[in-house]
Amino acid sequence: MSEMRRWLLFALLAVAVSAPAFAQTPAALSISGLVKAPHSFTLAELQKMPWTTVEASFQAEHGPRHGTWLGVSLWTLLDQSGGLAAPAKESVRHWLVVSGRDGYAVVLSVGEIDPALGHAAALVAWSEDGKPFDPAQGLRLILPGDRQGGRDVRDVVSIEVK
Repeated sequence: MSEMRRWLLFALLAVAVSAPAFAQTPAALSISGLVKAPHSFTLAELQKMPWTTVEASFQAEHGPRHGTWLGVSLWTLLDQSGGLAAPAKESVRHWLVVSGRDGYAVVLSVGEIDPALGHAAALVAWSEDGKPFDPAQGLRLILPGDRQGGRDVRDVVSIEVK
């Protein structure tokens, strides 16, 4: 091994060993697009936000599911990202693209999640029936009353407002 390669390997190892633990922990969820303050949130940050519980039934990839879900509403996530970067009266003209780690994505209109319009709380959940999700499973999009199941997203990693 050349002296240059040996030095480079040593430098990379030194950085990896000395980096603080939080720098090695990836964000759980990023909010981007048409928000005033795009942000990435860790699971710990999400759990410190105002949370909500919903009882919901929906069609999942392996059949019907019913449970009590704990998480943060999509509306709260938009609020924590500075709110929409659009006039309030135009908010219903915009939509969210919620994507999972596997690339599966669904689209929701902003009007579907606006509590002022009387809609049930769509949320990004980290717990089902009082049990936290397996970290490998990640966060899950829960849409109370969504009967079709095509918008069931597991391991949610990003929300983009367009």
